[in-house]
Amino acid sequence: MMRKTTLAALAIGVGLIAAPLAAPGQEDTSSETYRQLELFGDVFERVRASYVEEVTDEQLIDHAISGMLANLDPHSSYLDAKSYQDMQVQTRGEFGGLGIEVTMEGGWVKVVSPIDDTPAFRAGVEAGDLIVQIDGESVQGLTLAEAVEKMRGPVDTNIQLTLRREGEPPFDVTITRDIISIESVRSRLEGDIGYIRITAFNEKTASGLENAIDKFKEDKGADLKGIVLDLRNNPGGLLDQAIAVSDAFLEKGEIVSTRGRDPEKGQRFNARAGDLVEGLPVVILINGGSASASEIVAGALQDHRRAILLGTQTFGKGSVQTIIPLAGHGAMRLTTSRYYTPSGRSIQGEGIKPDIAVAPARIEAIETPRMRREADLRGALDRGDQEPEKPADATPDASADAGAETEKNGTETDGTQKEAPAADDKAAEGKAAASMEDYQLSRALDLLRGIALYRAQALN
Repeated sequence: MMRKTTLAALAIGVGLIAAPLAAPGQEDTSSETYRQLELFGDVFERVRASYVEEVTDEQLIDHAISGMLANLDPHSSYLDAKSYQDMQVQTRGEFGGLGIEVTMEGGWVKVVSPIDDTPAFRAGVEAGDLIVQIDGESVQGLTLAEAVEKMRGPVDTNIQLTLRREGEPPFDVTITRDIISIESVRSRLEGDIGYIRITAFNEKTASGLENAIDKFKEDKGADLKGIVLDLRNNPGGLLDQAIAVSDAFLEKGEIVSTRGRDPEKGQRFNARAGDLVEGLPVVILINGGSASASEIVAGALQDHRRAILLGTQTFGKGSVQTIIPLAGHGAMRLTTSRYYTPSGRSIQGEGIKPDIAVAPARIEAIETPRMRREADLRGALDRGDQEPEKPADATPDASADAGAETEKNGTETDGTQKEAPAADDKAAEGKAAASMEDYQLSRALDLLRGIALYRAQALN
C-alpha cells in the first residue's frame, strides 16, 4: 500500500497547505477535494493490484488523465509525447497519416472533413462519415487520441476503416498510409475571377493567400473582377492564421473575440488597415465540413458585409483550444474559451448559415434542336441600319429544322474544311467543364460576374 500512502500523503499535504489560506467558506471545498483524491487513490491501487493483466503506474496515470480531459468536451484531450510531436508537425504543414480531420460523436469517430489530395480523400471518405471500426476493431471505448494513433502508422502500409454513412449500410474502405504534405492554399484563375481554396489553417496559410492574390494581380491587373474563397471541408487550425486571412480582406473593425471563464481574460482581435484585393467583391464557399478557423473567417467577413457566403450551413465548432505543454509528458489540449463573431454571435453547436443556400448538385447539359429565329424566315426585314444581308444559315421553311446540324467529322455540309479548335480554346473548354462539375463554384462565379457587370453599368 506504499503507493496509496504516498497519494494520501500528497492529498493531506495539499490540504494542510491550503487550509490556513482558505476562507471559511472554502474549507468544505478543500475537504471534498481530499475525499475525491482518496477515492482516486483507492481505485488506482485496486486496479494496480487486481487487474487481470499487469499495468504500469505510467499507463494508469496516462489513462486517468486522458479520461478526465476527454469527458470534458469532444475537443479537450491528453497528448502523450509522441502525439504532441505529431501535432506540432501537423501545424507546420506536413505530417504522416490518412489525411482526415476527426472528432468524437456518440462514442464514434466522426470525420469533420477529408483533406484534399490525401489517401482518405482519394478513397472517397466524406465529411460526416462515422468511423465505427479500425482494422476490424470497434472504436467504442477508445479516446479520440487513441483512435487517431491507431490510424497512424508507417508509410505504404494499409488500414481498413469501417464507415457508416447516412442512408447507407456500413462499408469497408482500405486506405494506404502516406506522408501528408499540405499545401494549405491553392489558387487559379477562372477567367477574370480569382479562385482560392484554403484546405487548412497552418503556419503557411496567410503567406500562401498573399502570394495567390499577388499572382492574380500580376496576371490580370485591373481586369480582375472578384475573388472566390473556398473554405468547404476546411477543418480549421491555427487561430492566428484565421485572423490573418480575415484581415487580408478588411480595412478595419473587429475580427473575432474570445471569452473564457474569467471575464477579465477575454481577448479582441481587430483588423489593420489595408484590403489586399482593394474592395473587389468576395464570395466564400462553405459547407458542413467548414469548421473552427474556417467559421471565424466566414463569420467575420459576413458580419462586416465584406463577403457573400454561399453553400450550406457550417459545422458549428465555436470553441478555442489551448495547447499546454506538460514538462516531460507531452501536453494537454484544453478548451479554454468560446469565440464570437464581430456581431457577438456564438456559433457553437449552431454553425454559420450562408447568405445564399446552394446545395451540391450536378449540372447536365441537355441537347436541344436549333430553334428557328426571325432571321431564318423568308423575307425577314433587315435591321434598317445597314445593307440587307442574307443570313449564312438561312434555309427554306420546310427544311429549317433539318439545317440545325451543320457539322459532321469536322467538315461543313458544303464540303469545305472546318478549322480545328485552337489548343488554347481546348484548355479553356476543359477549365469551363471542370467548373461546371462544381455547381456551388459555378453559382459563385456567376454571382461575381453579375456584380461586376452591375458595377460597370453603374459607372457608365
